[in-house]
Amino acid sequence: MTAHDERDLVRQVEGHLLLAAAREEGRTAAVRLSSRLGWLTDTQREEVERLFEAEYLALARLSWCRTAERARELRQAYEARYRALRGRLLACCVLGCTLLVAAVLVAVSAA
Repeated sequence: MTAHDERDLVRQVEGHLLLAAAREEGRTAAVRLSSRLGWLTDTQREEVERLFEAEYLALARLSWCRTAERARELRQAYEARYRALRGRLLACCVLGCTLLVAAVLVAVSAA
């Protein structure tokens, strides 16, 4: 198994765990909501809980997608900034080396 395969496996496991946790949170919230609605029949209560859990998961998925998109945007911005800074640093190093060589040449020619 390569390192890439291992990373993919870890991501899949994390995804499954995250989904399982969200499902459990949704179920818990659905039960909490339906328990306040004492006039519901058992069938209605189950339907409300099922619909609430589904809506909860849809909202969680939307939130995850927005977070992932924002992370991609930030990564692109930081990578662009890093490339610009690296280019400026390289330019400064080249300029410094050029000045050093010029100073050495002036000192050698004066001597």
